[in-house]
Amino acid sequence: MKIAVWHNLPSGGGKRALFYHVQGLIQRGHTVEAWSPTTADQNYLPLNKLIKENVLPLLWKSVSPRNSLYDKIKWASYYISQNIKEMETHCRQCADEIHRGNFDLLFANSSIFMAVAPISRYITIPKILYLQEPWRPLYEAMPKWPWIPSDLSSEFIMRPKHLLEYMQDVVRIKYFRILAKEEWLNIHAYDAVLANSLFSRESILRAYGVNARVCYLGIDSTLFTDRHQQRENYIVGVGSFNPTKNIEFVIKSLSYVRSPRPRLIWIGNYSFPEDYLDMLKQLARSSNVDFEAKEMVTDDELIDILNRAAMMVYAPRLEPFGFAPLEANACGLPVVAVAEGGVRETVIDGMNGLLVEPDEKAMASAIERIRDDRDYAHSLGQNGRKMVVEKWSLNASIDRIEQRFENFLQTIRK
Repeated sequence: MKIAVWHNLPSGGGKRALFYHVQGLIQRGHTVEAWSPTTADQNYLPLNKLIKENVLPLLWKSVSPRNSLYDKIKWASYYISQNIKEMETHCRQCADEIHRGNFDLLFANSSIFMAVAPISRYITIPKILYLQEPWRPLYEAMPKWPWIPSDLSSEFIMRPKHLLEYMQDVVRIKYFRILAKEEWLNIHAYDAVLANSLFSRESILRAYGVNARVCYLGIDSTLFTDRHQQRENYIVGVGSFNPTKNIEFVIKSLSYVRSPRPRLIWIGNYSFPEDYLDMLKQLARSSNVDFEAKEMVTDDELIDILNRAAMMVYAPRLEPFGFAPLEANACGLPVVAVAEGGVRETVIDGMNGLLVEPDEKAMASAIERIRDDRDYAHSLGQNGRKMVVEKWSLNASIDRIEQRFENFLQTIRK
């Protein structure tokens, strides 16, 4: 197959998944070429190390929470429309170049600014989208469902403070409605959609009314290996420093763990909002939890940390799949995870880790159980390594996506 790839991904699990897919497909003898905008992360697992990647310009204006109300209104009423036009211009340019390349299919991926970009509407060859998750701010109560209006009664609405809140609410809803409409049009222009888990498939159905097919990801079990190092009294978490990763919950859970309380090492690529990491450090100090943040570590350093840790803790809110638990398992490390989202499909309670309710004391109890029973911890870790090799390997994941592509093209050509 000759495959065109498009993405607008930041660093993180989505980019790692795409890197693995491209690497596996070219190893199978397929021809792959990529397109992306200048807003995509070109440094983290760069595709240009594997294939030709065409980076085309995209001018996307953003607004800061510190901007004035006037700026926010102007942005929502003008800049968001301009941003969408800029994205459409970029996608048209990519589509023109892809059409000249005589590709068999477009393999599109997610976008930073809107989960589903409009390239689907300008491509005439068969097109398939791998969607890690919907654009979550539109469809989840994180912390509040975005369509709920402000709590303003009519008798107070004309007061300056409440009028300001009302205008901010109008601006916010207008912004979300525009993005929702665009995403709906974009995803319905694809011939097929793939999801990384059953949970994500259901999320896509709820958000867009689209029946996606599950195509599970895989882990490089030759890179993430068990080095049989001495385990130390610390636990590790992996994920960006932002509220959806639920790091506050983990810190609070550790505050209930009896002595000797393990320290927490958290590995992430970025912090958002900017002061969130400072807040976490303050919370750890007040909770008497030894907390160490590591940013932008290399794969070798990550693997070393996983091989010396006692366990991984994993508690993100509604995470669609999650590479981190499988990478930990590949290093012989057991996982304690909150039983929600896609992790319920990768962590089997009592087999390669423990699943708990979203309760801090329940998490603390599971941490103590693994810490205090080294034989049990070792057994969970070894089972995890075996499961990764047998089910979650890169080779198995490429088998899955290659088969999806072949079946898709056969159906299209009938």
